[in-house]
Amino acid sequence: MLAFLSRSVLLGIATAAILLVAIPELRSQMFTSSVSLSEPDTKLEQISFNNAVRRASPAVVNIYNRRYDADDRLTLSTQGLGSGVIMSDKGYIITNYHVVAQADQVIIALQDGRFFTGQLIGKDQRTDIAVLKIQAENLPVIPLNPRYNPVVGDVVLAIGNPYNLGQTTTYGIISATGRSGMSFYGRQDFLQTDAAINKGNSGGALVNTRGELVGINTASFQQATDIETYGISFAIPYELTHKIMKKLIADGRVIRGYIGIDGREINPVMARLYDADQVSGIIVMGMDPNGPATKSGFKAQDILVEIDGKPVTDMRNVLDIVTELRPGSTVAMKVLRNGKPLILSVLIADEPEVPEPVATSN
Repeated sequence: MLAFLSRSVLLGIATAAILLVAIPELRSQMFTSSVSLSEPDTKLEQISFNNAVRRASPAVVNIYNRRYDADDRLTLSTQGLGSGVIMSDKGYIITNYHVVAQADQVIIALQDGRFFTGQLIGKDQRTDIAVLKIQAENLPVIPLNPRYNPVVGDVVLAIGNPYNLGQTTTYGIISATGRSGMSFYGRQDFLQTDAAINKGNSGGALVNTRGELVGINTASFQQATDIETYGISFAIPYELTHKIMKKLIADGRVIRGYIGIDGREINPVMARLYDADQVSGIIVMGMDPNGPATKSGFKAQDILVEIDGKPVTDMRNVLDIVTELRPGSTVAMKVLRNGKPLILSVLIADEPEVPEPVATSN
């Protein structure tokens, strides 16, 4: 029995030796494996977003909303908390409308320890954006890249001051783009992300892995709906943020065109019901009785297919086109009525102001 085991062991050793001689790669793999057990592989790079955070975080500020005491008009107390982003070396700072809407005074704290009283340049309730300004030198500015187009799956970092803990960075991906109907006040499209956005993060920066601004953090799904959720947060895209900021700096408010119609998208089945070959457009379902559309001769069940030479695809598209029209201008709009085309001239009005909401802080 012992002789049999000895022969088996010797046969195994001999076979292994022959294989190592015949196949050199096995020798290198064997030694590499033994080294990897005792030493870390220096070729593997550690994944870190430290560079992005270092580029972006100095430009993210803490914002404190102060209001006069109801019983003592000489006493200011901090009522709200938020974040903001320095957009230019001239001192312009973007934050959320709901962070500063009810403030009597706004205090801005930079990451280098400096404090300033912020001047409100303008605010826009529909997009939940406000612009502040401070008088300061050597300001850190958030890196901007207008050519960057966020897509689903991009890694993003949310930087802000949640619960006044101090500047905090959370990590996630862009979960969806073009989310609408989630706004407290408006109808703009949001970026959806699973990066955590908590109370105090509002107005802070959502950046990519290069530290470039992707959007302005504005709300979590739970804050918008009171539904207990995790991993669903929203940000206002940089492109919209930049456009609204320029308008607020220029005019102190956002001037939007208004025609006063409500409609629904038309599909091929509805087109046949309305005896219309044109399948791109909206069916007018209702109108402001004192609005421009009513005054220009619009009627319910008209199919709006063109505004100022631009084709209409859906209600969102109508809002986008009309809000860019200058109030006081007259614009030709093409409708189908009983299947026949008709051109109506509409005098564009200024969009009515939205009533101020009850003060909230985030």
